Amino acid sequence: MHILIVEDDRTIASGLQYSLEQEQFRTTLCQNVADATLMIEQQLHTIDLCLFDLSLPDGSGYDLCRLVKQQQDIPVIFLTAFDDEVNVVMGLDMGADDYITKPFRVRELVSRIHSVLRRYNKNVRSPLLTIGPVEINTQDAKVKKNGDEILLTALEYRLLLIFGRHTGQVLSRTQLLDQIWDVGGEFVNDNTLTVYIKRLREKLEDDPQHPMLITTVRGIGYKVGR
Repeated sequence: MHILIVEDDRTIASGLQYSLEQEQFRTTLCQNVADATLMIEQQLHTIDLCLFDLSLPDGSGYDLCRLVKQQQDIPVIFLTAFDDEVNVVMGLDMGADDYITKPFRVRELVSRIHSVLRRYNKNVRSPLLTIGPVEINTQDAKVKKNGDEILLTALEYRLLLIFGRHTGQVLSRTQLLDQIWDVGGEFVNDNTLTVYIKRLREKLEDDPQHPMLITTVRGIGYKVGR
């Protein structure tokens, strides 16, 4: 099991790494949002669980949790010095699976990690999403159509992942923008979204001028699948 630790306190971070590796976990440590974002964008498919400090020098663990959950359904546990209800509820509403308040005992944290992982293993999702002949493998972030790999940019892939997880549903342009806006530092506005939809159609549709996979619902947004 590979755990991503994002903690800016070097003493806490080194203690966590040592203790988790003693429990046979493999760990990667980042000490700020920038480094963690890069790791998530490039290596999320290798990570099994994330430990995020809420208060970081260049941002928040909330931002990282949102980024992870937009791309892949893996467990997130918050490390927080704030024991007030607002911070806890906000984190859980955002999709976090648990939180632990500093200072904490490492044995308690390890117990919570095992508990969260057991819940995920019982409800494990298939790594494959399909849209007609298009197959999205969320484990290795690869997309294939009729068995042939389709090369997508990072933002194209994230957009397709949103569609793949909402097949049969109508998604408004606002909903799509809310989920991909500024992910990875890329500015996405309404015109940019139009461009990326066009690019996806060019890469995935048999006839991009008459799309069958990503269809337009006039005045609302887009629908993928039946």
